[in-house]
Amino acid sequence: MTIDRTPPPYAADEVTTLRSFLDYFRATLRRQAQGLDAAQLAQALPPSTVTLGGLLKHLAYVEEWWFTEVLHGRPATGVWADVDWEADADWDWHSAADDSPEELRALLAEEIARADAAIDEALADGGLDRLAARPRGDGSVASLRWILVHMIEEYARHCGHADLVRESVDGATDL
Repeated sequence: MTIDRTPPPYAADEVTTLRSFLDYFRATLRRQAQGLDAAQLAQALPPSTVTLGGLLKHLAYVEEWWFTEVLHGRPATGVWADVDWEADADWDWHSAADDSPEELRALLAEEIARADAAIDEALADGGLDRLAARPRGDGSVASLRWILVHMIEEYARHCGHADLVRESVDGATDL
């Protein structure tokens, strides 16, 4: 089964455009990892240690971080609540090898669904200009607009990594 990926519309309002681009890159990443087993998801393209499984878990964490913790100021929940980030700042990347493909895919899907609900909540409470509850380290506060653009950039960059890793795993280039 191929994961559906709808191209963003050429002409739409700002919210639709931003969310469509985010959804497009979310689907792109998921397509890059589709059909692979645990060993394939754990395969890196040296000298990099980036794996497709690591990308799935990292982006699940990024969804949780920006839309739950930063945007709404809520505490981490689920697997994220017990992570000792000081002991391993790249725990999301490293621990992915311990998860099954089904667990990784479900984790990303769950975090995307939670993020979408958090976006809906923020849009109803200030729209794209809604400011995050949690300031950045320098005291600046991001708007929902900035967070959405940042997430598009985050996914787009990592989708490029996923293209290269997937090709090295099984030669697939037309996902």
